[in-house]
Amino acid sequence: MTTILGISAFYHDSAAALVVDGEIVAAAQEERFTRVKHDFGFPVNAIRYCLEEGGITPEQLDYVGFYDKPFLKFERLLETYLAYAPVGFKSFLKAMPLWLRQKLHLPREISRGLGGGYHKRVVFTEHHESHAASAFFPSPFEEAAILTLDGVGEWATASFGYGRGNRVTLTHELHFPHSLGLLYSAFTYFCGFKVNSGEYKLMGLAPYGEPRYAEAISEKLLHLKDDGSFRMDMSYFDYCQGLTMTSKKFEGLFGGPPRRPESPLTQREMDMAASVQVVTEEIMMRAARHLHDQTGMKNLCLAGGVALNCVGNGRILRDGPFERIWIQPAAGDAGGALGVALFIWHQLLGHERKVESPDAQRASLLGPRFSNEQIRTFLDERGAVYHHVEDEGELIRRIVDLIEREKVVGLLQGRMEFGPRALGCRSIIGDARSRAMQSVMNLKIKFRESFRPFAPIVLRERVSEFFEMRDDEDSPYMLLVAPVSEDKRLAVDDGGAKGLDKLKVIRSQVPAITHVDFSARVQTVDAERHGRLYRLMKAFEARTGCPVMINTSFNVRGEPIVCSPEHAYHCFMGTDMDVLVLENHILLKDEQPKSAIPKRDEYLAKFALD
Repeated sequence: MTTILGISAFYHDSAAALVVDGEIVAAAQEERFTRVKHDFGFPVNAIRYCLEEGGITPEQLDYVGFYDKPFLKFERLLETYLAYAPVGFKSFLKAMPLWLRQKLHLPREISRGLGGGYHKRVVFTEHHESHAASAFFPSPFEEAAILTLDGVGEWATASFGYGRGNRVTLTHELHFPHSLGLLYSAFTYFCGFKVNSGEYKLMGLAPYGEPRYAEAISEKLLHLKDDGSFRMDMSYFDYCQGLTMTSKKFEGLFGGPPRRPESPLTQREMDMAASVQVVTEEIMMRAARHLHDQTGMKNLCLAGGVALNCVGNGRILRDGPFERIWIQPAAGDAGGALGVALFIWHQLLGHERKVESPDAQRASLLGPRFSNEQIRTFLDERGAVYHHVEDEGELIRRIVDLIEREKVVGLLQGRMEFGPRALGCRSIIGDARSRAMQSVMNLKIKFRESFRPFAPIVLRERVSEFFEMRDDEDSPYMLLVAPVSEDKRLAVDDGGAKGLDKLKVIRSQVPAITHVDFSARVQTVDAERHGRLYRLMKAFEARTGCPVMINTSFNVRGEPIVCSPEHAYHCFMGTDMDVLVLENHILLKDEQPKSAIPKRDEYLAKFALD
């Protein structure tokens, strides 16, 4: 038996993953345990979980891998600071202590994090090698083109190549400071959202605007080539030398200073979001077409933070040259932990790769699970009122009854998802037919901006009826955006509504998941991967004729997705959620002791809202 632990840490979304004899056994982000969103500290808790899930100790590990090469990254930082000196001295002073204390001493930190029990080799792969490995090795393809796009690793900000059998080969790279991820983050920052977490918001805001700045971006900020590579005019940006993303020159081009966080959104921000989204999609499309021309392969694998831009992914699938695409569900830095572990097994140790269908990611359900006995003990200790329903058919019937009555249901079942999306095991679900559900969930449960759309879950066998996708199109990880089918749309007379006023218009038969441009971020649900969730949706379909529900992550704004029954219970009690289902236990809000319900302000005070 060969055991390999992969680690990502110190930059964004620290995580750990365990691979045993080539099989993915466990993977989780550190934030889910510490409750610190995007926790970048050493993933002690995630490592502990992975080892416990595998039933091994640190001494029994054969290899530990780290997802990038810190000395190469440090070289890039030093060269960048020297190139801009003396400008950037404040940024230099802010960055150096962590590097000198931890990042340059990773073998020591890893040994300490493993309790001093590991004394063997630590393998360091390059950042984009880890991304590429995470994209290709779990994929259902014997061979595929590979495209990785993110902010920056060591020097690379994008790479492409191919995977074949048990090897990945990267042939081309784009280097810092020219970065699609950092370009998108610059607009995220300028529009008043938090870098490295607000990019989703920018993507969701884009359909409210018009791309009237797209030409300015293409002509002033970038020199874009046919192959998708580009050079940026760095005089518009500040991230090389400063503590912000954009410069005064950027402000001059876009009509004033950045939006202050939490201040009202204006048409400018909506138009900027639409514009950078258009440019991002064009870059992704050019890169995909060039990669297809270079490799001649019919399949494409994607990873890196930009691969979480599901609108761009959807365009590549619909309009691009590849027949099939597969995107690593944990496409950002967290997925690098899994990538380095798989890279060691296949590429360094030379083990054969057996292609699995539908893939080797195990539905990305790789986190902790909790038994009914553990849940019952917790609920009894809290004095919670609950209904234990042993029979699954009866349990599903009750949940369907509640959803049909437009109740908002928090769902914790099975293993926790790995990656930023909740896929039905740490989810909040509701009736997609409801005209009020989108605003109710945003304002009363998620406590987030009213403009943000919700994603649908749909039975895979009926996906092409409701969305412009192929019959039985597989999208199990909520990483593709597709238009709602024409025959499910409603005639719209919005009276020329602009900006956020577009939100008030009912646009389809499933209005709660239909964005203002008739798009939806689709997750397909099937019997093989989704078990109880599939059976629940089949029962809802039998009752209502509708194979679509809302699915959003089980958390509030500023909080990581819940991991344990305790996290789920506190989120349920601290919000206006109606129902909590913990495996076979149903809790109704109106039955809970009033003394146990915290004040909303007290609950929200725990989280730094971004």
